[in-house]
Amino acid sequence: MDASTPKERLLHTLQQFELRVNHHDGKMVYLEHGYTVEVEGEQLFKLLQDGYVVAPFNSVESLCDFIKRDLELNEKA
Repeated sequence: MDASTPKERLLHTLQQFELRVNHHDGKMVYLEHGYTVEVEGEQLFKLLQDGYVVAPFNSVESLCDFIKRDLELNEKA
């Protein structure tokens, strides 16, 4: 897949990390467990959970890794 836009790269990377996308609209990508990712720029992504800002990320891989680890930690709690 030629992921030429930031959103396409995000969607592709989410799939590689096996993170399920509920839907996406414009610059927003909605995931399971209340996660939302806003594409803010070429290399800038804002992670939200339940409407609250969690953190900005400048790498889709770092973003996906953070979500994956957070989900794993919450499963153990």
